[in-house]
Amino acid sequence: MGKTYHISSYCHIKNSSISVDGKLLFSSSNQEFQSFIKSAAQHLNTKYPKFYKMDNLSKLAFLAADILLKSAKLDSNKEHNIAIILSNKASSLDTDRAYQSSISDSENFFPSPSVFVYTLPNICIGEISIKHQLHSENCFFIFDSFNADHLWINVQSLLKQQKAEKVLCGWVDLDDKNYEAFLYLVEENGIIAHSPKEIKRLYKTWQN
Repeated sequence: MGKTYHISSYCHIKNSSISVDGKLLFSSSNQEFQSFIKSAAQHLNTKYPKFYKMDNLSKLAFLAADILLKSAKLDSNKEHNIAIILSNKASSLDTDRAYQSSISDSENFFPSPSVFVYTLPNICIGEISIKHQLHSENCFFIFDSFNADHLWINVQSLLKQQKAEKVLCGWVDLDDKNYEAFLYLVEENGIIAHSPKEIKRLYKTWQN
């Protein structure tokens, strides 16, 4: 009989609030993303100086991942075989706009390398990997909407082929004032079955 896999923990970030495993972890009255994410990082003791230099998409993905991976109590001095599969619908559009504005005015032409480096959506995976010493498989998909079935297929494949011991996956989307993160950790241990049905159920628990 083949191995079965489970969702051991999950995190939502939306509407100026953060929840873990369905329980509210942090909330703010400030609806502006930059102020909210900064106060959340400070409140959650996110010890990573480069966090404040990231683009908004990376901050969103990094914070959700950091919450889950810290709760997994990983040894920060060791490499971990945890794959990352993320997805969204806006790619890096929010940062692309910021970079475009820096090159569109010929009289004030000043393209910023610090902005340009974030004009790929998968850069957020790199930031997560650096902080948590992850050197395994990773991928970033672009969908019209959250696609639980596609994520499930890819996660199952990685685990069954033993290309990863755990997989951090989900949805992290940011476009202008709209943002949403739903990440979950899949491994052998856990009480929630890793199935498209359960993934969709968990995703919808924080949609109001």
